[in-house]
Amino acid sequence: MIYTKEQIAQLDRITRLKIINSVTGIKPANLIGTIDAKGRTNLAVFSSVVHLGSDPALIGFISRPRTADVGHTYRNIQESGQYTINHIHPAFVKKAHYTSGKFDATTSEFERCNLSEEFIKDFKAPFVKESTFKIGVGFKEAMDIKHNGTSLVIGEIEHLILPDKAIVDDDIDLEAANGIGISGLNSYYSLRKIHKYPYVRINEVPEL
Repeated sequence: MIYTKEQIAQLDRITRLKIINSVTGIKPANLIGTIDAKGRTNLAVFSSVVHLGSDPALIGFISRPRTADVGHTYRNIQESGQYTINHIHPAFVKKAHYTSGKFDATTSEFERCNLSEEFIKDFKAPFVKESTFKIGVGFKEAMDIKHNGTSLVIGEIEHLILPDKAIVDDDIDLEAANGIGISGLNSYYSLRKIHKYPYVRINEVPEL
């Protein structure tokens, strides 16, 4: 099956969303927690979280075009300067998925989707208590992507909370951490570690 640019453009909106959101393969499934200036919490599922650098420890995600009714995550981050990124686990994947609904700013997805807020000292944004792998992030900058109206939101890791079993040989084992992945708009996948290879040095590359 082959799609040209013109054929992709002619697909109905939902079909195009499902296909194009899946072509990059399985992506990380995370819940981003925020709070606004009035103390109202927000929680939303994101599949666009990406590593940007280790020194400093930077992480990014894509914020979709904002309107009066949506985009609470981005606006809350602008107001508070902090947010959390929480891994999704199989035990609450259904609840996590339904945070993608377009709830208004007065409705907390934590309450509506039956997930628990968790706060730590000197950090404004709420973590997801049910998640065992979570990141507290301080906002650094947002880069607008003019071609489609999205923004790359960049933050620095300020807190990293993860289970002891997730660290294996000084590395993070995502299978042991019980994380899941997402593809398209609504398909979730379990993660299974296949192999671990050494850091590649040119003089050590084997015959393949």
